[in-house]
Amino acid sequence: MNEITRQDVLRRLKSIEGHVRGVQRMVEEDRYCVDIIKQTLAVQAAIDRVNAAVLANHLECCVTAAIRGADSDERERVIAELLDLFPGAASRVRTPPASPGDSGG
Repeated sequence: MNEITRQDVLRRLKSIEGHVRGVQRMVEEDRYCVDIIKQTLAVQAAIDRVNAAVLANHLECCVTAAIRGADSDERERVIAELLDLFPGAASRVRTPPASPGDSGG
């Protein structure tokens, strides 16, 4: 992970940690359920932003290197790894292997 992204992700995670502690206090204090849910949704959104930053870094560094590299097995592994992150997308993208004698069209 590049240093700028690493620092940004760590800063975001520390903020999320504090936010989660605040939500925990809300639960301990028996605060209104809807207020708690609003805060947990905010935490989830913050985690989504962390995931987006890490994914962008991975695409820019690791995936780009694998796709540009000569190792086709590594390319396939990296692409499969990404598709596994998004289960719904994998079923739409992957195509079944062609049957023997199938001309593909």
